[in-house]
Amino acid sequence: MSELWFIVAGILCLLIVIAMVRLVKGPTAPDRVVAFDVINTLTVGVFLVVGIGYEELFFVEVAIVYALLSFIGTLFIAKYIGGEL
Repeated sequence: MSELWFIVAGILCLLIVIAMVRLVKGPTAPDRVVAFDVINTLTVGVFLVVGIGYEELFFVEVAIVYALLSFIGTLFIAKYIGGEL
């Protein structure tokens, strides 16, 4: 695996940590939902970068499943906050 992919994955992990700070400190619930969605999106990105780096299709499949579950979870939380549930 090229060192470049490790660097990109490390940068994405650093961005996840920054988004976690917003998740904890977010003054409102919508801010926290957006931070949660950003963390999920960056996690999918990490899976894809690692999959490209190792040339393994398994990581891409995991990223797709995780993205679908993340999308459903974000919709559920948004409907809960909106008062529709």
